[in-house]
Amino acid sequence: MTASTPFSSRPWLSSYPEGVPAEIPEITHTLSDMLEQSVQRFKHRPALEFFGKRSTYAELGDEIERAAQGLRKLGVKAGDAVAIVLPNCPQHVAAFYAVLRLGAIVVEHNPLYTDRELRLQFEDHGAKYAIVWDKLVDHIADLPRDSRPQHIVSVNLTHAMPLKTRMLLKLPVRKARESRELLTSNPRHRALTWEQLAGGKRISRRVPHPTLDDVALLQYTSGTTGQAKGARLTHRNLQANAMQGRAWIPGLREGEEVFYGVLPIFHAYGLTLCLTFAMQIGAMLVLFPKFDLELVIAAAKKSAPTFLPAVPPVYDHLCRAAAAHRIDLRSIRYAISGAMSLPVSTVDRWEELSGGLLVEGFGMTEASPIGAGNPMGPARRPGTVGLPFPSTEIRVVNPDDPSVDLGPGDTGELLLRGPQVFGGYLNRPEETAATLLADGWIRTGDIVTVSDDGFITVVDRLKELIITGGFNVSPSEVEETLISHPDIDDAAVVGLPREDGGEQVVVAVVYREGAVVDTEALRDFCRTRLTAYKVPKRIDAVEELPRSLVGKVLRREVRELLLSRK
Repeated sequence: MTASTPFSSRPWLSSYPEGVPAEIPEITHTLSDMLEQSVQRFKHRPALEFFGKRSTYAELGDEIERAAQGLRKLGVKAGDAVAIVLPNCPQHVAAFYAVLRLGAIVVEHNPLYTDRELRLQFEDHGAKYAIVWDKLVDHIADLPRDSRPQHIVSVNLTHAMPLKTRMLLKLPVRKARESRELLTSNPRHRALTWEQLAGGKRISRRVPHPTLDDVALLQYTSGTTGQAKGARLTHRNLQANAMQGRAWIPGLREGEEVFYGVLPIFHAYGLTLCLTFAMQIGAMLVLFPKFDLELVIAAAKKSAPTFLPAVPPVYDHLCRAAAAHRIDLRSIRYAISGAMSLPVSTVDRWEELSGGLLVEGFGMTEASPIGAGNPMGPARRPGTVGLPFPSTEIRVVNPDDPSVDLGPGDTGELLLRGPQVFGGYLNRPEETAATLLADGWIRTGDIVTVSDDGFITVVDRLKELIITGGFNVSPSEVEETLISHPDIDDAAVVGLPREDGGEQVVVAVVYREGAVVDTEALRDFCRTRLTAYKVPKRIDAVEELPRSLVGKVLRREVRELLLSRK
């Protein structure tokens, strides 16, 4: 550290379980190098499973190399942005590493985003190449000319399924037709198919690999303001976080673990746990387009999971299924929860039913994303988010003046520093400067306390993001949408707690004089402009919003008012 702080001695190291190092080894390999090593080490072991169909690491490596050559023929070169708009599927994994193989930059997108949300992101990053779910090809092709990609590759998810499943989807019955329509469609616009892209030769070995400090990923995050910002994460950042995760769990068996990809891999949490960490240790990744309890139950009969990264509602669903004897959770030795608060009651029930461990971690997209975690063992402390990861330092500071350090037990803003911390936002120099401080420290925006032995407890969020279902929702974005409705004069959006530990989006609105109060119509209006998880679950009418002397809405008072109405 450049100066002594109350946490310079890193007191959390005394709480580390045996076998967890204080520092990760020097990072010498990019993500591309890492994947190639896994292909060589685990070539005959299964890498992916999708609706029961498996592919080996050798087969995955071959598809990556052929897709990289296809992208190169399209014109993709080092430093180019390539958008990926896909749910979890084998093509997504191959596309991710094919882009990186060329030294290009992956730009991940939520395929559930509305046209407006996608347009704003494409305007920001300007990618000329996009690998897109066939259900969304027309949406991307219809973007305004100045933000539309020049080359679109269409991906049919069903082509990665077993032949039997594909044949069943073609049956002329209602259930098959409905399932097929959820998974695939025939776009109006012609596009190169994934099979055409990846159907040729492997890429030449002479094409140079990226370097550790090349940007690998542009990951959008809502941050503290309405419009999403692209966090620029390098190969070093992402590889460091995968190595930190590996160091944190000494008992993992390389080449034998089975990870369940129920988290979306277009999200930073799912991406690191499933696309980098799992691949690094030669795990088999069982992919699900979205969390579906019935699909998970069916998959577990063939490939029992051993490692499950998820969010609290998923654990609750699985606990109920296990209690009803519909699924056996006893194969899952390790489970890690993030993105929202993990109730202690969920931990207790999970560990009783599975016999394994469920711990909570802490992270943010700008930290690749994990910065802290509970120990995987008896030292864990439910109710906290655990200890700083290896090679990670923390400070607790006065949120109004981050140069003022606070000590153990004091309440303040958490700062992080480590090799996983990003280098800044795309096209946002002012916001980068406000988030990244001198000497590599990043402001998390989270108000915490830290115990004498290093355990971090999140008390509140300085930033006003709402976390629902593991996704960030910016209140100002939802408010702007509501205020654009002709019947709404003012709006304030807050997050109210749910029993499962997450939050729900709730809004207080001021209707214009003479307006007809129709909350369902207002929610329908929001659905046309916002992703489903951003649409308010509750809309309460108020006469006026509480404001400060300078006119700022006092969200805390709004929240208290709405809580009192429950």
